[in-house]
Amino acid sequence: MSGRIRWRWPVLLMTGLGVAQVCAAGTAPEYRVKAAFIYKFATYIRWPSSPSGAARTTPFLIGIIGSDPFGGSLEEVVRDQTVQGRSIRIKLLVRMEDAPACDLVFVAATERPNLARILTLLRGAPVLTVSDLDDFAEQGGMIGLDTTEDNHIRFDINKAAVERAGLRASSQLLQLARIVVEVSR
Repeated sequence: MSGRIRWRWPVLLMTGLGVAQVCAAGTAPEYRVKAAFIYKFATYIRWPSSPSGAARTTPFLIGIIGSDPFGGSLEEVVRDQTVQGRSIRIKLLVRMEDAPACDLVFVAATERPNLARILTLLRGAPVLTVSDLDDFAEQGGMIGLDTTEDNHIRFDINKAAVERAGLRASSQLLQLARIVVEVSR
């Protein structure tokens, strides 16, 4: 079962969030499940309106900082999908300074040494931050993915960080999450 996630809890969550496309066979690779979570998070968050309306015509940009752990799963999950009427584009970020131009940023485990700098760079920006680093939400990130000892995926939300960025999480998403409080840095 190593490297695999049992579906009981994730299927309930994905069904609750309306993800039918991922619920195929009995198990799925961990990062395929996490890719589906990321896509659904984006659909249950509201970004502030752009005064110029330009945001409606540009693609919804998901950036990945660090080594891409998804191996094509994220692209597969978001193919032909939209977020708030916008097509979705995935971009591997070479420089963390490019992150504020994204709508959602996934911080890969390889970026643990740079986490404080990344979160400082994005603090208050309307960019949803997601990671599977330990205690990500407690450290100032917005949504932390966690694989439990019994191979289920759960997620934590730092509601204060989400609100500080001018984003709004739906009540359905908040009901399914564990709400955490940011540890003072």
